[in-house]
Amino acid sequence: MRPFDTGTSSSDRSVLRLLRPGRRAAASLVAAIAAATVLPLAAPQVTRRFVDDAIGGASIRHLTLIAAGYLGLAVAGQAARMVTAWLASRLAWDGTNRLRERLAGHALGLDMDYHGRHTPGEMIERVDGDVVAVADFVVAFLLDVVASALLLAGVVAVVFGVDWRIGCALLAYCLLVGLGMARAQRLAVPSGARSRAANAVLFGTVEERLAGVEDIRANGAGEHAVNRFHRAAAAVYRAENRDARVGTTVLAGTSVAFAAGTAIMLGLAAWAMDAGTLTVGTAVLLFQYTLMVRAPFERLLDQIRQYQAALAGLARIGDLLAERRTLAPGSRPLPAYGPLELRLDGVGFSYPGDGDDERVLSGVTVTLAPGETLGLVGRTGSGKTTLARLVLRLYDPSEGTVRVGGVDLRTADPASVRRRIGVVTQDVQLFAASVRDNLTLFRPSPGDDRLRAALDGVGLGDWLAGLPDGLDTELRNVSGGEAQLIAFARAFLADPGLVVLDEPSSRLDPATERRIEHSVGRLLDGRTGVIIAHRLSSLSRVDKIAVLDQGKVIEYGRRADLAADPGSRFRRLLDLAGVGR
Repeated sequence: MRPFDTGTSSSDRSVLRLLRPGRRAAASLVAAIAAATVLPLAAPQVTRRFVDDAIGGASIRHLTLIAAGYLGLAVAGQAARMVTAWLASRLAWDGTNRLRERLAGHALGLDMDYHGRHTPGEMIERVDGDVVAVADFVVAFLLDVVASALLLAGVVAVVFGVDWRIGCALLAYCLLVGLGMARAQRLAVPSGARSRAANAVLFGTVEERLAGVEDIRANGAGEHAVNRFHRAAAAVYRAENRDARVGTTVLAGTSVAFAAGTAIMLGLAAWAMDAGTLTVGTAVLLFQYTLMVRAPFERLLDQIRQYQAALAGLARIGDLLAERRTLAPGSRPLPAYGPLELRLDGVGFSYPGDGDDERVLSGVTVTLAPGETLGLVGRTGSGKTTLARLVLRLYDPSEGTVRVGGVDLRTADPASVRRRIGVVTQDVQLFAASVRDNLTLFRPSPGDDRLRAALDGVGLGDWLAGLPDGLDTELRNVSGGEAQLIAFARAFLADPGLVVLDEPSSRLDPATERRIEHSVGRLLDGRTGVIIAHRLSSLSRVDKIAVLDQGKVIEYGRRADLAADPGSRFRRLLDLAGVGR
């Protein structure tokens, strides 16, 4: 739903269901709002009694009791408002936390195509920034909008009871002010939506630059990064400046309207007193009620900005929840045990948004028997990593099939795919968490003994022994080599039937690379493997080789046969690299 639509989509209804409180909590909140509304309405009645009795010559003791009653009502009204604020905040944050969890889970389940079109900073703004705006508005809505609307209705009803003519005048005045505020809202919501969108772009820009700060500094691109930041910040400034101008104009116009309304009500009260239909105390009562009308409208006006931000946020939250995976989940499980066969039949692929003339892979046919290992060789951009992504089912091929364990990955159960196919990449993601959580990726631990054995197996036993809290130590300042070794330990723990190693040693120094050579052998022992490497020495253990060029397999066969063939490309590459055959 767009910010100015009046319809309600299914995703919007889903958002509202997540924000809905429980019955008991809702009943408590309703009682608190009722008390916060009724108690202020009773206070002017006490004031009228005080003024009229004072003019009538009541005793000091009598007037003191009335004043004490007024003080008690005022304190009780503030207490009711505090309780309402506490309940509203609690319910709002409970609901928005549920919404935040739903959004995070939904975003993590979307395809790589979606994440390729949206920056991490933009996703953080969607999952957290928009939800915070909704939470702030829910609290303000319950405190200032609902309570103020009830108070306004109560004031009009009481004034009607005092004098129906003045009540009609007050009702007409409220309707005119409300109409003016509704028109102002039409101007405010679009400007708020533009402001939130500009902030999302700014967050995305900052996140990307911070993630690449080392490369930016090393390549002297700091000035360019700062210029891009200035452009995004300028867009935020222009959007928020326009938003502020709209809000200030509406506030000024409303202040003038309230001053005129107060003057009119005082004039009507004076006229009624002159006619003898009102007492002085009742005139004071009407004046207080007129001021009470102003307060709810000002609160409603103050919430227009939060309303526009929340409405724009709800629209974007609804858009995110409306996104659907393009990779339809299947239901067929992969074989539960043992190495898995891998077969690619006539596989072609182009990334979403690219035309057929920009195919990354074309006509790729490769077969691996269970337990065999394939080495992928080719220049940068030849399609090696894309082929690995298809094997992991991060994308579906545009044509042809990818079968693992005899199952077309299009029909495979996603949980089975993640459980039976492992991956070690050159970009290892470590979390600000304990060593244990980084090994298990926050899943239930298989036991500390297995975790220690996995780290021992990749040569990190001494490293673990040197940590102050062992497996409970929070990971900080981990070297690139240690990060890749932790990734190998994760793969050992997962015990997959097919392993994809995407240039796992490209960032390791020779000493660290030697430390993991025997670990790679252990990992591939009894498993099917696909290895991508620029260092041809790391392909000495593979059974088959596929040489890719511009997305096509130009040479494919057993490694020993290709290395022995004087006319093969693979042999020429070995000779150029000085690697033994």
